[in-house]
Amino acid sequence: MARLPRLTLPGYPHHVIQRGNNRQAIFATLADYRMLLDLLEETAKKFDVAVHAYVLMSNHFHLLATPQTADGLPKMMQAVGRSYVRYFNDTQKRTGTLWEGRYKSTLIQTDRYLLACMAYIDLNPVRAGLVAQPQDYPWSSHLHYRGVRPDRLITPHALYWELGNTPFAREAAYAELVQNGITPVQQAAITQATLSGWALGEADFVTDLQKRTDRRVAKAGAGRPFSVNKSTQR
Repeated sequence: MARLPRLTLPGYPHHVIQRGNNRQAIFATLADYRMLLDLLEETAKKFDVAVHAYVLMSNHFHLLATPQTADGLPKMMQAVGRSYVRYFNDTQKRTGTLWEGRYKSTLIQTDRYLLACMAYIDLNPVRAGLVAQPQDYPWSSHLHYRGVRPDRLITPHALYWELGNTPFAREAAYAELVQNGITPVQQAAITQATLSGWALGEADFVTDLQKRTDRRVAKAGAGRPFSVNKSTQR
């Protein structure tokens, strides 16, 4: 069976995962983390992609991003992937592939899933046992949203601005949102949707989305769409 093209539509947030080949490490030094962030910043601007959240793990990374054009996100990921592999192979005196094939992604329903997906991304280092709290991990966008340090890569989504009328209020509300965490059901739904490439949203959203693309957006015969607990979006 032919592989489906990625589901990518402008104006919608997309959750992206890119993994190292055979789960191998994609960073060897602190400079490698900085290089990948620089490449993401450069290409996001070049291809008109708003990056709302990210986390760089030892053998993979996550992005939450909204492209403004139909090919912006694929072009950005292709450019980042190629440039980083050249850099990494040169510095590590190695050859061959670094990535585990194509990046994985899902298109998500903004009002129901965006903030939950941001929390999911921020909590990755905690789930992996690397840190006790997300603010203890340096290679994510969480510290930007906590007001600890500015991050030039980040473009906050409108839903973040709605968390409060002042920077302090927004930062406090977001910190509470992430502290509350997400349920195992939410975590599984976000992971499954991203790895499978099906849209993550309620039935009406998926139905409307299908009208905007010839690419199938949901698995045939899929059950009722997963619904995020509203408590995570306070």
